[in-house]
Amino acid sequence: MIRRLTGGSAVLLAALGSAQAAGVSAGVPAMATLLAAPVAQQVEWGQRFEHGEGVGRNAGRALTLYCAAAGRGSVDAQYRLGWMYAMGRGVARDDALAAAWFRQAAAKGDPQAQQMLKAIGKVAVKTASCRAPAAQLQSVAYRPSTPRPLDLDTPERRQIVAWVNELAPQYQLDPALVLAVITAESNFRADAQSTASAMGLMQLIQATADRFGVQNVWDPQQNLRGGMAYLRWLLAYFRGDVQLALAGYNAGENAVDRNGGIPPYAETQNYVARILQQYGRMWHPHVEGLTEPSALVAALPPGQGPVRTTPVAAGR
Repeated sequence: MIRRLTGGSAVLLAALGSAQAAGVSAGVPAMATLLAAPVAQQVEWGQRFEHGEGVGRNAGRALTLYCAAAGRGSVDAQYRLGWMYAMGRGVARDDALAAAWFRQAAAKGDPQAQQMLKAIGKVAVKTASCRAPAAQLQSVAYRPSTPRPLDLDTPERRQIVAWVNELAPQYQLDPALVLAVITAESNFRADAQSTASAMGLMQLIQATADRFGVQNVWDPQQNLRGGMAYLRWLLAYFRGDVQLALAGYNAGENAVDRNGGIPPYAETQNYVARILQQYGRMWHPHVEGLTEPSALVAALPPGQGPVRTTPVAAGR
């Protein structure tokens, strides 16, 4: 099926073609800017990322923008989401999820969506939602499960676990998530220091320690409190999305915002994967009103997180 081209898209692509013919590189707005843009622009840029029109093809960014626009009532975005899932375009093929999106568009009278529903036939009933690109989910190898048991073979580790079990509820955090972060960050070494000068059990850099009021970063309990305060803030900022919060803890929330999702750094992606394999949950309750949410999640319907992307690099 030939994709649909809106009038606005035609104008946009014509302008893009003129710029390319003149040897001018068209600028790509930041994802935060696009997620705050009008619905029509979100669909247009989603199309560009989906098809690689003047920009690098990026299914993750396309889905993020389509999902934001669909949540704001765009029939075109709902149809395009259905098409991507039906064709396995940058995501794992899922006819049931495709049908869910086509049903939304068809209910508003979209004839192509109605045709696609007939072509798909009978499938399981699913709620329309956005999901991470298949390649990214495969790298994470996530399976819902109970948290993996910890190796508590030393008194020092048992003491740290006791502290976490005591302190985590004060920060509205699941102790299992905090322990998974500690395992990845320092492997329970209170004296750990990285080449980037991250210190202690939760590997706080000095700026983060200062930001959350840690006076002695080498004091294990102060380090835990600072790390938990930051993790709580990140979960509020990314509205409970564990993957984005973990990526922010490793690479900084600004890097996540600039990249429109999990940054493409191997270290960060492996870090998120290791913790999810231990923790086993994608979502965590968060404190409403603690901070304004990231534009990545603020533009999406409540309870629906953004897809993950791996675009350009940025520093912590």
